[in-house]
Amino acid sequence: MATTTTSTEGQTKPKGKKEYLKGWIPYRIKRYWVYVAATIIALGLPWITIHGNHFFLLNFDHKQLHLFFTRFDMQELYLMPFILMLGFLGIFAITAVGGRVWCGWACPQTIFRVIYRDLIETKILKLRKRIKNKQQEPDMSLPGNQVKKVIAILIWSVLALIAAADFMWYFVPPEEFMMYIQHPADHSVMLGFVIGVALFLIADIVFIKENFCVYICPYSRVQSVLYDDDTIMAIYDPHRGGEIYTGHGNDRHKQYDKKKDLLADNPGAECVACESCVTVCPTHIDIRKGLQLECINCLECVDACTTVQAAFDRPSLVRWSSEHETIHQAGKTRYTRPKVLAYFGALALVLVALFMMGTKKENMLLNINKSTRLYKITDDGKVQNDYIFLFQNTDRKAHKYAFEIEGDMGKKITIIRPKEAFHLGAGKKKKKVVILQTKDILVKNMTKDTPLPITIKAYAVDDPKKIVVFRKSIFGFPRYDLLEKKRAADKQ
Repeated sequence: MATTTTSTEGQTKPKGKKEYLKGWIPYRIKRYWVYVAATIIALGLPWITIHGNHFFLLNFDHKQLHLFFTRFDMQELYLMPFILMLGFLGIFAITAVGGRVWCGWACPQTIFRVIYRDLIETKILKLRKRIKNKQQEPDMSLPGNQVKKVIAILIWSVLALIAAADFMWYFVPPEEFMMYIQHPADHSVMLGFVIGVALFLIADIVFIKENFCVYICPYSRVQSVLYDDDTIMAIYDPHRGGEIYTGHGNDRHKQYDKKKDLLADNPGAECVACESCVTVCPTHIDIRKGLQLECINCLECVDACTTVQAAFDRPSLVRWSSEHETIHQAGKTRYTRPKVLAYFGALALVLVALFMMGTKKENMLLNINKSTRLYKITDDGKVQNDYIFLFQNTDRKAHKYAFEIEGDMGKKITIIRPKEAFHLGAGKKKKKVVILQTKDILVKNMTKDTPLPITIKAYAVDDPKKIVVFRKSIFGFPRYDLLEKKRAADKQ
């Protein structure tokens, strides 16, 4: 961008603020569009289903996890560790590259504060004078301001209830949620949770404010470990603007409050000491002090300094850059450094593992519980074992199921009950009492009863290759002398 024009005398003159900023879009406006997109996605995603499955739903009521429009039951929650690893590694990778960009551009806390402070209090109710000054709180002594404050809280309370309901939709499907709220007495726990979340959001956004980001949120403490010299953040250029602060760490203190004092010790300093970058900061910090845990990378200070420096045909003194590039002036920011590549490599591995595990989803689940009785010897000397089989059809359509005993044991053990295959609808469960029997001598142990391992193969009769599971169990066989004694007694 050219910064000057040439006059007829060969001298340069400022282009003017409007001409300099022509085509410039503030980061604040870009953030607003990101907020709109995030809000639409958060509100709309729970309502989108494919074959009755959601993009993400952790349903404790039905003991199911929906992920990428695929349904997994509780027995398949081995995917949850991969999802958690994906979330944590994603945050680490984003922080290493872009600092607290999540906080400023996508965090619900920041979005809610912008809605309440900038939209409701400032734009709609005019309770605050202007968006650019976030340090000055509304003067509640002025006539009408207390009423406006109450109205602002009431408006936000409605939005907080919607946000709390939206949060619940990722645990209770919205179609069921709408039915549940029609019978509040039967679903008091769910409604209590929604109201509790809404009350927390009201207290947080109206009263705690950005103190949540500064003192409560643990992310600000974690970020200092993840940062390095190439992490991009809102950063002040002291080489152009001049050193406003002296000292290091918590011992830093301000040297200059006025432009003339700054110029006296820093000839050529471009900072005009207007404090615009300070008054606009939602977390109440001075970005010229250097990296601070409170900075959420909202880049409001970059916009403020850009508009001020534009009057002098100069680029902003506060930029979204890195210490490597701005402070140390050692060249361009290195985005593809080893730590970043390691994070994204680990992310790729976890993502591949997640998809591989997801593709191995079982379309049928089977739990086998052995009865408390190890075995039963019938009057004709046969040995029976009782089981409870819990079948679950996790496929999208109904199937007819059967099962058999695998291997050599299958030739010696007969299925007495059930005799025939049975029908099971999509997503349904069914318990079956199973009786296995043998007339053969499976083992000759004279000292104790013997539990023999068996393998159960259960399958869908209409699709035995795709829908099939194998389960291990035992078949209890009595002592040989006890069995022979029973058989001898029956013959008599």
